[in-house]
Amino acid sequence: MFSRLFSRANRVSRSKRTLRTNTARNFGLGTALVSTTLTTSFFANMVLAEVNYDAIKEDIMDILDDENYDDGSYGPVFVRLAWHSSGTYNKHDGTGGSDGATMRFSPEKDHGANAGLEFARAKLEAIKSKYPEITYADLWSLAGAVAIETLGGPEIDWRPGRSDKPSGEHCTPDGRLPDGAQGSGHLRDIFYRMGFNDKDIVALAGAHALGRCHTDRSGFKGPWTRSPTTFSNAYYQELMNNEWTLKKWDGPAQFEDPTGDLMMLPADISLKNDPKFRKYVTAYAKDEDLFFKDFAVAFKKLQELGVKF
Repeated sequence: MFSRLFSRANRVSRSKRTLRTNTARNFGLGTALVSTTLTTSFFANMVLAEVNYDAIKEDIMDILDDENYDDGSYGPVFVRLAWHSSGTYNKHDGTGGSDGATMRFSPEKDHGANAGLEFARAKLEAIKSKYPEITYADLWSLAGAVAIETLGGPEIDWRPGRSDKPSGEHCTPDGRLPDGAQGSGHLRDIFYRMGFNDKDIVALAGAHALGRCHTDRSGFKGPWTRSPTTFSNAYYQELMNNEWTLKKWDGPAQFEDPTGDLMMLPADISLKNDPKFRKYVTAYAKDEDLFFKDFAVAFKKLQELGVKF
């Protein structure tokens, strides 16, 4: 289990030394090698793999910071990779979800919603090569959880046990991930299909505190907050307290604040305008601890969709 690595006051100034000490102490998987029995859902044979999760977590933390990538951190794109590799789940037929790592294959890796995630997958490839005993599915999910906590977010109760599918035959059809250009009805269709409720939808949207949109990926442009490498409730504060108007440009419809520095997508604005969503946006804007608590629960559920532990 993850633990909150730092107090709110120390998030920005924390050191890697403190991160490593606290992570090794509190991850809940232990500082020694963890023996994990991998059933037939993994490799079609019963094998025993020793996976040093603490070492893997340290290596993930080591590669997060990179001044040559985006806003100086791979953390946001690792969170997006973990999200998109899980958010394809369909509760009605059990397909998709965090199990399988099918984004390694076409057509899923080429889906428009996954544009740019090749950078995250490539960055994690060195860790996969160093620790071949961890599945891609577990590595991608773990990288997202480590990124959230390292960037100041809540404790994520993460556990291993995801398998890797052997081919693209197991890829889910395009269109299962949320479309930022849509509104509240679309969001409910997508998230209810996975088994989430309105509170979960709004809580998971808080991950937009991290990262930015790119015109060469989604077509949209800009960050949601002024601290795109810090996990906080700033997304909700900006959404509720800032002024948003339709951006005048040649790109897809999006909203901007008076400075033109920040943006919101139509799906974001729908959270503010829909009364059932708005009550959670308001609550999270006022209470970061409440947001962290609800996000941790929803993200754990997201990361375990479709997994047979």
